[in-house]
Parts: sequence; C-alpha cells; structure tokens
Amino acid sequence: MKVLIVGMGKLGFQLADAFSIKDNDVTVMDQKNTALQKTTDQLDVMAYQHNGVELSSLNKASIGEMDLTIAVTDDDETNILIAFLAKRMGCTRSIARVRNPEYSRQSDFIKKEMEIDFIVNPEHSTAMEIKNYLMRDMVIHMEDFAQGRISLADVHVNSMCDIAGIKLKDLNIQEKVLVAAIAREGEVIIPYGETMIEATDVLYLIGESDDVASFSGRCGVPMEKKEINSVVILGGGRLGYYLAEYLTELGINIKIIEQNRERCKYLSENFGNALIINGDGTDLSLLKEENVFDADALVCLTGLDEENLLLALLAKQFGMQHVISKVSRPNYIPIIEKLGVDVAVNPVTITAGEILRYVLGGKVASISLLLGGAAEALELIIQPNTYVTRDQLQYLDLPKGVIIGAVLRDGTVLIPDGMTHIQPGDRVVVFMLSTEMSNVEKYFLPPRRGLLSELWNNR
Repeated sequence: MKVLIVGMGKLGFQLADAFSIKDNDVTVMDQKNTALQKTTDQLDVMAYQHNGVELSSLNKASIGEMDLTIAVTDDDETNILIAFLAKRMGCTRSIARVRNPEYSRQSDFIKKEMEIDFIVNPEHSTAMEIKNYLMRDMVIHMEDFAQGRISLADVHVNSMCDIAGIKLKDLNIQEKVLVAAIAREGEVIIPYGETMIEATDVLYLIGESDDVASFSGRCGVPMEKKEINSVVILGGGRLGYYLAEYLTELGINIKIIEQNRERCKYLSENFGNALIINGDGTDLSLLKEENVFDADALVCLTGLDEENLLLALLAKQFGMQHVISKVSRPNYIPIIEKLGVDVAVNPVTITAGEILRYVLGGKVASISLLLGGAAEALELIIQPNTYVTRDQLQYLDLPKGVIIGAVLRDGTVLIPDGMTHIQPGDRVVVFMLSTEMSNVEKYFLPPRRGLLSELWNNR
C-alpha cells in the first residue's frame, strides 16, 4: 500500500512507524529537515522536504498513485487543503487532523464538501477518553469492550495483597479473568503459567466486567464506587475546552485554572456555569486558596509534561482520589502510572488508534493503544471464513505476541483456553504487541481483496 503522511510531528512519526512495518511504501513530507531527518534515521521511508499544499510538491510525491494521504501538520487549514487536494489529484483516501473547536462543529459539512474521508481531532478524542474514565463507577482504570460486558483493567501489583513473587499459574483466580499482559520496566510481556510476578509489575486483567472488579477486590485493590461531582481542570487549552464542554453537559461542577488572560476571557464566554480562574496552576498557594484538593477529581492538562506530573503527584500527596495527567511523550506513561497517578493519557496514541481503526474499515469495533503504543487491545466481530475459526486455538499457531483475552458469545462472556473454538459472530478482545499488528487481517479478518487487505498483508 502507498501512503503519504504530511507533517512529521509526534503523530506523523507514530503513524509512519505503524505503516512502515514490512513492505508498505510510505512517503513522508515536511518543510523542516530536522523532522524528516529523525524519521529517515529510524524508519525505512521516502522523505520530501516540501510544502504539502503546493501542487508541484504533491506531484513529486506521486500523489495520484497514493492509496492513502494523512495530513497532520500543525495547521488545521493546511491539513484540510492537503486532504482535499490529495483526493482531487487521484489519491484513493484522505485523512485530516483538525483541532479547532469551531471546525469540529462543522466537520461533517467539511468532509462532504471537501471530499475528505476522515477527520480526526486529538483533543476531542482525548477529552472523551478522560470523560469516560471519570464517569466509570470503579476506582481502577478500565477500558470497556463489547458494550461494557468485557473490561480490560490495569492493576499495580504493589497495591495487591500477597501476589508478588509467585508464578502466574499459582494465582487463585476464581472469576472469568485472564492476565493478558504484564507491563514491566516500560516493556510489555505476554505471560505464560511459569511467569513470575514482580512487585513493580502492572497486570492487565481482562474478563467479564464484574469479575474483573471482583478479582481485584479480593486481591486488596479498593473497589469502592466513585462519585464525581466536581472537577478541577489545570489548563484551558483545546483539550481543557472539550473536556469542560462534556462535563458541564453532565451537570458536573467545573473549575478551570488558566494562566493566559485572553484565554480565560474566551472560556468564560463559552462556559457560563464554570468557574474560570486566571492564575498559575503550579502556584501551591493558589491551589490551596481555591480549594483545588477538595474536588472529586483533578485533570492536569498544561502544556508541559513535567508540570502535569508534578501537579498530579502533589494532588496525590494531598489525598485526592482521582488524578489524571496528560503526557505528550508516550515513554512517560509507564513512569507516571507507576508513581501512583490514576491515568496518563496521550493524545498521540489515542489519535493513532482512531486512524488505524478507520483504515481497518470498521471491522475493528474498538481499539486502544496501551503503554504509549507498545501494545494494543482490539475488539473484533469475527466473520465467516476467518482463519481463527478453523480449529481450536491450540492448533492455530497464533504468534506469541497475540492473546485472545475474552469472547462474547450469545450474551455470555468466555475466557478462552486451548480447546476454545472461535465461532463466526463472536466478539473477541485481542491483546497484542504492536509489532504483531500486521497479523490482524491474517488471523482475524476474512480473506478479501482491495485497499485494506493490501495494507495489512504488506506490512
């Protein structure tokens, strides 16, 4: 498959990394040589130092032969124009990143009139992720699949009782729960029975939602219900704006602390029911004066990862139960969550997951990129003639980096073992290392021809 990615920031690089595995023909374009140099040093791609809105630049990149163009520069108007031109010049599909709230309200109109296939908004998607976490009943962080019947939870071993130092096969699991993966020192391990659990590990538990909560509770993880009535948002940028919009619609009391005075004025004009405070979110005296630590949840969304981390840890020291931090660097996520912060969200990995799901053509019901993109959890609806339906799992020779964590069949959740035979119509949640993403179509989608098949078969 031939892919053109215009804009080599963090998102552009992660997409180039995802698409350049194996034999895809990936071309990247940026006006800055430094961004291109980093990409070409690490990835096998063709690079052009050009302006993506110039017709001559697109022609040099053979835009008419491209199957997919993804515009992710720092400018919304530029991305819209590039995606529009790409389609007009013969590219099969185009995707644009659009972040401005004004544009997001009319994205359907822009897509239709400009013939853009997909518009993605990182801040919008990240705000939805944060809102979903805040609205979940349980304290531990869960990802929901299969309309909430199946959950994937990450639980720190040091918060569980008496399981460090034992083998996975010796865990007393009475519920429909599987340890799908272990995060250890920034790496992801697909475990087996002899794997020894260490005190610093994070376990990824998958199974029926109530059973995941039950098992965690038996192991000493607090499972009390959480009630969120008040939220403090540190940082009133685009992400803070979208989050405030979601939460005020739910009737939650919102307080936003933003340092830029003009931005505060804009926020106050749009959120009459929210309290907007013009001040420095790192000022401890201000935080105490505004009773920030008395709120039900704190969301740290400043522009600096280090600030977000320090503020999140400070909030934990003051006893706040629910603290969420935004991070721009995916490699920070394991560190932040190991330090006790409830959730670290990264707009880049969330956005990349949305784009990958779109490219897969709707065959993936949901996808979550975990640990900064090192692992992925996918929910798939199994179709007839799929490889995984041919025999029992023990005879299918699935890659070691792939594990089927749970199956929803006729309303019943199953935790599969070697004798399980996957059936057409099953909803399966698959946990895999990102390096195994090329096997999605081979094992879990029916054979077919066309653009999407070419993408994954050539990775």
